[in-house]
Amino acid sequence: MNPPFFKLWRNFQASYWFVPSIMVVLAILLGAGAIWLDSGPTAGLFDGLGWYQQSKPDGAREVLSTIAGSMITVAGVVFSITIVAISFAANQYGPRILTNFMGDRGNQITLGTFIATFVYSVVVLRTIYSGDEEFVPQLAVMIALLLALCSIIVLIYFIHHVPESIHINTITSSVGKLLIRSIDKRFPARFGDPPEHSAAQEEDLRKLAQAAFARDSEVKTVESSANGYVQLIDESHLLSCAREHGLIVSIKLAPGEFAYCGRAVALVASKNGLDEKAEKAIRDSWAVGSSRTPGQDLLFLIDELVEVAARALSTGVNDPYTAMTCLDWLTAAAAELARRQPASPYRVDDDGNLRVVAPTGSFALYLQRGFGRLQPYFAADANAAAHFLSQLASLSEQCRSVEQIEAVDIQAEALLGLARRELHGASLDRIEKEADTTGQATAAARTRLSKRSAGGR
Repeated sequence: MNPPFFKLWRNFQASYWFVPSIMVVLAILLGAGAIWLDSGPTAGLFDGLGWYQQSKPDGAREVLSTIAGSMITVAGVVFSITIVAISFAANQYGPRILTNFMGDRGNQITLGTFIATFVYSVVVLRTIYSGDEEFVPQLAVMIALLLALCSIIVLIYFIHHVPESIHINTITSSVGKLLIRSIDKRFPARFGDPPEHSAAQEEDLRKLAQAAFARDSEVKTVESSANGYVQLIDESHLLSCAREHGLIVSIKLAPGEFAYCGRAVALVASKNGLDEKAEKAIRDSWAVGSSRTPGQDLLFLIDELVEVAARALSTGVNDPYTAMTCLDWLTAAAAELARRQPASPYRVDDDGNLRVVAPTGSFALYLQRGFGRLQPYFAADANAAAHFLSQLASLSEQCRSVEQIEAVDIQAEALLGLARRELHGASLDRIEKEADTTGQATAAARTRLSKRSAGGR
């Protein structure tokens, strides 16, 4: 996605005015269309319907005025409830969770429904007149009644949606599912699929990149011209730009990292130099904003779950079960990562020429970012620590390489070391036994991989 368009679209998604504004415009168009039909093509449409009582001017005004007044009142109440729910979620689960609430389409549509119904009623109300030639848009009034009925249905939905949206299981599951979907996009290849490059090709590309950036005279640094977090890197644009100008670009600033003016975002290797046009095109491949976004930043979603879990285990809250729920989703994401082929850092063009060197996160990195940062909090609670180790044991069953199992072992040993400082007596004995079980699980996983490797040979 083009970075400027991405930033604009993200601002629209995370705003409470975009969807309601569209609905208001549609309400104005609907009101104008209904009045046009009533004054022409459908004039007298309800004359032959005996069961339908046509509205008189005073009655129609009363109905529309009542709908308009009640809708704008309810819209204010809905807005107040939404703000209270957002404040509660931010205080309870952390300010980064606000990203999820600001993009909640249900809240945006609810607010838009009431405002749109109000605007529609006002548009129709101004066209009613009495006298010698009275005019009452019967179809428009009927549509207003239907919109009022729809608004009641939306209000019932909203009353159900708000408490559900701030429930901890809903919050963690939405973040966890988004994290797993992001992993599926960033690491599409599974273990057993053909690798992106053969081992020989990967080694050749590594040597080529190393040689290209070893010649200091041919390497130029592209610096950031903005302050903020990297939200997106347009990889396709970067690849095409590198091909067009005969460059090899090494990405130095990944999504989620903080950029500031003068900080290197990329190193560019070129035998012919780097002109201003190419440098600007490369710099424009980075979208920088005031906050992190989950689009390409897996660590941001992991950090959200870590923050909720850490807050849950704080002294003032002391809610280990919420922390365990977060850890369950981190385990599901780590298991999904374990089943994925690690992405190659080398991007080539259609001719097979190396063009972009991009950093790729390893299984150990993501495991450390989630489980590693939670160790100090989980080690101080016997129930949480036991769950931590049991999840590591289950995760070892999903590992597809010895390196992954070693990463699991490191997390288990680190937690056990912290637990020995924090816990005593029966609580520590319980964790020691759980650690032994985890060790047996990782040993069994190693044996399984060895047998599979021997069978493959």
